[in-house]
Amino acid sequence: MDIPFPDPLRQRLDAGLDALGLDRALAAPLLDYLALLLRWNRTYNLTAVRDPEEMVTRHLLDSLAMHPYVRPGALADLGTGPGLPGIPLAIVRPDVRVTLVESNGKKARFLREAVRQLRLGNARVAEARAEAVDEPGAYAQVTARALDTLAGILAVGGHLLSADGRLLAMKGVHPAAEIAALPPGWAALAVHPLAVPGLDAERHLVEVGRAA
Repeated sequence: MDIPFPDPLRQRLDAGLDALGLDRALAAPLLDYLALLLRWNRTYNLTAVRDPEEMVTRHLLDSLAMHPYVRPGALADLGTGPGLPGIPLAIVRPDVRVTLVESNGKKARFLREAVRQLRLGNARVAEARAEAVDEPGAYAQVTARALDTLAGILAVGGHLLSADGRLLAMKGVHPAAEIAALPPGWAALAVHPLAVPGLDAERHLVEVGRAA
């Protein structure tokens, strides 16, 4: 799986891991994932981002920027696509059990191959739409990177959260209107500005839980 990535790309990833407080030793499995994604992307068009250096920033580091807010335990990544943020999180957080939820068949095939090749014992694939995952209350956390509005994510995935579970929704600019439109019984508990190394754009992580 070893694609000879150029030194500047490796240096970009190392610097990003440093900035996020993560061990540089994690670069090796993250690059294995990137190599697999690049290879499959040529045939299956899993992601519109095709430049490997851009993938380091927009896929790997963007996914990992949320890691300080992820608690140990079970996490469902809804509409994960090619495994973002779920696979990078599973790589850097062995204390988190990640379920990669994806209904698209070719993406689910890629995810199963990635879990197998990367030997991710803490990740599994659920080939289904989020609303069809029949595991009510099974997850301490649910995440979604580009799935829907906050209300839309809760509509399809809120049933998966335990009583004190949290939705960790990755957003760009501060989503004040989406927070105002949360359905009854849900509240934004925190909004964390995220700094993604190498990305000159706003990122926020919204933590949503059941209202007291």
